[in-house]
Amino acid sequence: MFKSIAGRFFALWGMLWFIATMLLFFPWFLYCRWFLPEPKRTAAFISASRLWMGIYLPMIGCPLKVRGTSNFQKGKNYIVVCNHNSLMDVPVTSPGIPGTNKTIAKKEFAKVPLFGIIYQLGSVLVDRKSEQSRRDGYQQMKAVLEMGLHMCIYPEGTRNKTSEPLKPFKDGAFRLALETGKPVMPALLYHTRGVMPAGKIFFLWPHPLEMHFLPSMSPASGESVKAFRERVFEVMKTELIAAEKRKN
Repeated sequence: MFKSIAGRFFALWGMLWFIATMLLFFPWFLYCRWFLPEPKRTAAFISASRLWMGIYLPMIGCPLKVRGTSNFQKGKNYIVVCNHNSLMDVPVTSPGIPGTNKTIAKKEFAKVPLFGIIYQLGSVLVDRKSEQSRRDGYQQMKAVLEMGLHMCIYPEGTRNKTSEPLKPFKDGAFRLALETGKPVMPALLYHTRGVMPAGKIFFLWPHPLEMHFLPSMSPASGESVKAFRERVFEVMKTELIAAEKRKN
């Protein structure tokens, strides 16, 4: 009972700080949207978002620690594939990924007043119910990679609400890797599920967050999308299980 009540209090605290800090940066985001061409627009947005989240996350008791950035080679861009447990994941991945990046995201959130403008700046928006939107989103992701930006994808598709470390992966990120020749960078988020559980409405529980990048992976010669997908899945699942054992 105490945690349920306290979680609502923390959620209110988090919402108020989110709005306050968002409004602080909002004029810059408008400038990015109206006056900067790509890829400068996304680069300026990500730099500001990194500063924004660097203020916001510690204020709500969720400071972010990032490990494994040395796996990113200078001058190369990657398809970053990340586990997906919570609505907290997107605010963490965009600033957590070194360099300029875009994240695949649900189109519905773009309709939220003010926040929707910010949301669109760092995202490739996809309506999962529309086959045409999914096709368009795939082409936009190719364009992001062609600009030299990283592309962040959640290969589970939706948030993992199961007891398993990962849900089965979908093909998109791995087909994109085969077609573009870009390496995949596995990334693991820790503790976002506990901070903002999928099954609880208006709830937040402060806890330090972590984002770990594993060594990049590329498809072997002649390797199928399915085989590459499963190989990346096993690497990420094994690391998540090992991390859970280390914690216990």
